Parts: sequence; C-alpha cells; structure tokens
Amino acid sequence: MSCHGGFQKRGVKGKYVVALVGGPNVGKSALFYRLTGKYAWISNYPGTTVDISVGRLRIDDLDIEIVDTPGMHSLFTVTEDERIARRVLFDLKPDVVVHVVNAINLDKMLWMTLLLIEAGYNVVLVVNAVDEIEKLGYRIDYDVISRRLGIPVVPTIATKGVGVEELKKTIKYLLTTPKQPKKRVLVFSSDVEAILNNIEKLLEKDYPVSKRIISILLALQDSEIINDVLRKEPKKDTILKVLNEVNRESLGLQYTIQYSVKKFADEILRDAIIVEENGGRGLSRLDEFLINPLTGSLVLIAVLTLLYLFVGVLGAQIVVDFLEGEVFEGILNPWINNFLTTYIQNPLVYELIGGEYGIVTLGIKYAFAIILPIVTFFFIAFSIIEDSGYLPRLALFIDRILKKIGLSGKAVIPLVLGTGCDTMATVTTRTLETKKEKVLATLMLALGIPCSAQLGVILGLLPSFKALVIWSLVVLSVLLTVAYIASKIIPGEKSHFIMELPPLRPPLMENVLMKTLVRLEWYIKEVLPLFILASILIWLGRITGVFDIIISILSIPTTWIGLPKEAAVAFLYGFFRRDYGAAGFFDLRLSGVLNERQVLVSMVTITLFVPCIAQFSVMIKERGLKTALAIFFTIIPLAFTVGYLVNLIAILLGI
Repeated sequence: MSCHGGFQKRGVKGKYVVALVGGPNVGKSALFYRLTGKYAWISNYPGTTVDISVGRLRIDDLDIEIVDTPGMHSLFTVTEDERIARRVLFDLKPDVVVHVVNAINLDKMLWMTLLLIEAGYNVVLVVNAVDEIEKLGYRIDYDVISRRLGIPVVPTIATKGVGVEELKKTIKYLLTTPKQPKKRVLVFSSDVEAILNNIEKLLEKDYPVSKRIISILLALQDSEIINDVLRKEPKKDTILKVLNEVNRESLGLQYTIQYSVKKFADEILRDAIIVEENGGRGLSRLDEFLINPLTGSLVLIAVLTLLYLFVGVLGAQIVVDFLEGEVFEGILNPWINNFLTTYIQNPLVYELIGGEYGIVTLGIKYAFAIILPIVTFFFIAFSIIEDSGYLPRLALFIDRILKKIGLSGKAVIPLVLGTGCDTMATVTTRTLETKKEKVLATLMLALGIPCSAQLGVILGLLPSFKALVIWSLVVLSVLLTVAYIASKIIPGEKSHFIMELPPLRPPLMENVLMKTLVRLEWYIKEVLPLFILASILIWLGRITGVFDIIISILSIPTTWIGLPKEAAVAFLYGFFRRDYGAAGFFDLRLSGVLNERQVLVSMVTITLFVPCIAQFSVMIKERGLKTALAIFFTIIPLAFTVGYLVNLIAILLGI
C-alpha cells in the first residue's frame, strides 16, 4: 500500500510497520517525533483529506516505519475522522500497535486498549504524561496493569523524551518474539456471548482483525462494518436477517456491551492507581481559571487577538510586505523581467514567466512571499497552542456559539486564520470532525471572511464610519444567515465534538519547531504547484482573449448593482487575488469613477465575491471539484444580489 511514497508492508525492503493510535491531545504526535526525528513526512491517506504522518525508525538491524494515525477514541467509530483512522489501521495491518493514552484520562481510554487486544493486534500500551498525574498526587502501578492486560505497558513523558528508549526496546521485543496467543479480555454474559458467537459463525471470509471484534462491531450496529461484511460474505441475507433480529434489541445490547467493556477497564485499574499522601488535588488553579465562564472568556478573547496579531499582522502584513515589496518587487521580479527582455525576447515566454502575472513574478511570489510567511507563523502559533493543551479549551468555549450555525468549537481555528489567509485556512478545515462541517467552514471562508490583505484595502477605502458599520453588519449577517441555511441543507451528520481535556503544560520549543518544519515541508510539496498552475491559467486567459469575454459578461451584473462597467475588471482580478480586486476599486475611487455609495456597494460585493484562485484550487483539492464548483456558483449570484440590495438601501439612506 502506498500513500505518496508512504506506507510499506513488512517484507518490502525488510520494513516492519508500527502504528501509533489514540485519541487527540494525548501526546501521540510528540511521541511520533521522538521516535522518528527528522525522518518523517506528512501525506494524505488515499481517497481522503486526512493527514497521515509517516516516519522511519531504525532499532539495531530492524527497519521500521512508524505511522501516526488520526485521533480516535474507540474502534466503534462516531466521527468521520475516527472512521478514516480505523480504515487506516485496518488497511495497514501493523506488526505492532502502540496505543497512546494520557495518564490523567487512563480510565476513559483503557477500553480502546481492550478492543485493540480483542482485535488481535500486537499491542503495547503507552501511558503518557505521567508527570502530570504525579503532580496531582497519584501513582500508577504499571506492572499490575500489564499483568491484567497481558501486554507491555510503558510510562512516558513524550515532550521530554522520557520512556522513549524503553518503548523502542519493547517494540523490538514484540517484533522479534513469536506472537503469543492472548487471553480473552472481554467475556460478556451468556446471552450476549450467544449472540456474538452466532454472528461469528456466519463470517466465512478473512478480515484484517479478529472475527470476534467484527462480531462485536456488527452487534453494535456499526454501519460501515455492516456494509463491508455484506459486500464480502456469501451468506449476506442470513447475516442481515440475524442483524435485524439483533437490532430489535440493539439499544439494550449496545448498552450492555459498552457498559461491560467499561466495567472491564475499571477492573483492570482496580488498586493500580494509588493516591499518595496529600494527593488528589484535582484541577490546578490555572485550569480552573481557564474553565470558569467569565475568566475563560477573557482568556479566549486574548488568545484569539494574539493569534490574529501574530499571524494576521506580523506574518500576513509586516513580513509579507517586506518579502513581497523589498525582495520580490524590489529585487527578484525586476531582475527576472530584465533577464527575459535581454536574453529571451519572446513576448509569450515573457508573459508566462515574468511580467505582471508570470510563474515567477506572481506564482512563486505568492507562494514564498505571501503564503509561506503566513503559514509559517500559523504553524508556530498552532503548535504552541496545541502543545500547551489550550486548544481543546479554546474549542470548548466557542462550541456553544458555533453550534447554532452547524459548526463545532474546532472551527474557530480556520475561521480566525481566514482573516490572515483564506487559502491556508481552507487547508486547516481538514482538522474538523465531519464532512458536513468541513464543507460548511469552507463555504464560510469562501463567502465572507476577508483575508488580511483584502481587509486592509477595504478599511482604507470605505468613505466613512457609517459605511464601515453598514459593511460590517451586511457581511456578518449574510455570513451567519447563509451558514445557518447551509447547515440545514448540506447532508451529513453533525459533529459530536468529542474532545479530551489534556493537562496544561508549557510548550517545548523543540517540539514546536519540529512540528513547524514538518508541516512547512508538506506546504512546499503540496501547495506550491497550485500557484504555478494559477499563473499558467492567467497566462492562457490573457493570450487567448478569454479574459475579455469574461469581463464583458461580468459587466452585466456590475452595472445592475449600480457600478460602472470598468468595475468588471476589478471583479475578475479579485478572483486571482482578493486584494487585487479591492485595489482595483481603490484606483477607480482615486480617479473619481466611483462615488461614496458605489464604494460601499463595491466593498460589500467584492467581500462576498468568489475566493481567489489559490483558495479555489485548495477547495478543489480538499473538498473535490463538485463541491468547489457548487460553492463557487452559489457565491457569484449571492454577492451581486446582496450588492443590488445594498445599493437600493444606500439610495434610500441618501448615501
């Protein structure tokens, strides 16, 4: 199996496969980087937009690939990401599964360990962040847990590298020692066992996990597993009949199975977690401060403000202005243009490589002078928030508000990032739980979240404070209304917003820098070609005359909303870069073509107008061509309709 050069099964170049599994925020990524170091890369798993980190580990003479799977809480999946994570795990058929859990939430996470053992995997349990639970006054007897589970248990502090060498030794032992049959850890009541045995007897085909766990998932009415089994098995009618009979009692059966697994987990931990003297202090004062509705809200506002200032101002404005203005416009672009004029002397080649929209002067400039600084600052900020443990708390606070428009708290990250760069923000929507939520967030970013460059031009161009208030109210109202309506129309399940709260800790710069570098490597490989493609499309449009046709078409709705025909050019250029469109209106205003009312109408319309070509390209990559085109052709008439209404209202208000 391959994934952009990724996964290799044992026997191919002598590699073994070790999978890291576990819920979000348990330190899985930090452990991954400790094991693989710089020998890691990020890819999309085939057929999905979910990131899979892959790295190499050499232990003596063993060549191992480490795969960091997406976060999941159980083999019985709830969210889309969990389904994909399970698919990755099933497809990989790893030689060893490292289940990473957080020491503080060990009781909530151990039931997945039981399911992994029951599935037949060679499991090692990693109890991470043991220093945090020790600070709370608890001690864990890992030997007791290991004996009861029948698997190795390794305590770690991944952020500091504690326990990593012991984990490597354990992985080597499991890879080089014949696999021993594991005792059954899940034994249910006689009536439940009868149902499971009845289902298991009907399974004739081979599966990547034990038929026992397949039977449990079927009894739990896991739709994906049911569909897979019915596609494979010859006795599908009989299986379906049995499952339908089970389904009549499914609620009671599901409760019984899940309750039993939780009870088994509690029994495993009985007397294994010891309260030391003066122990059990509970939440820290800082944690209580962040969870409190009043003080937590103030911290949330401060964090979002700092995030915007760091990414949107320092990254998207100061650093971008320097690289774009001083480096590219001041040095590189003039040099490229002079070189082409002197040595090439071919107008077509000049326009393709240089000029105003060339591959180097526009595509490379966009990629390295505009987007790269923004994503670098964002990756740094995101890694700090991620490592500190604040990210799930930030999402928790905003969840109540965003739920009203069909999103969960996790959507706060791409929506805030959109005020810096909508292209990068669209990429980060892949962190959201469900396909519906990803599409909805992508729609909001494409519709009404102005990037920092466009926002700066808009704020400088609006003629009065009254115009600013009207612009803000109109854009925000349209954005929330469309999001609410879309949440009712777009098919799919709502996000369940399942998130463990990890302990708060100071982020280690080593981990932050490692994560940032790996993600930047991904950016250069994945996004740079999109900007080169955009430059080629612009070049083709100019030399073929397609631009002139599009401008003539755009001039019809442009005049309909009360703007002069010249404004059609600004709308077209707004597709290639959002602030180019706003800047085009700025030039029209300076030349006296637009009055104050037309400026207001144009700013509202260009804000709601189609995303730039780089963002549109990423939309196609992330959401697919069909969804991207649906969003694109929904936004165009919507933007001009709102512009028309704003023009009428402005006339009535005497603007």
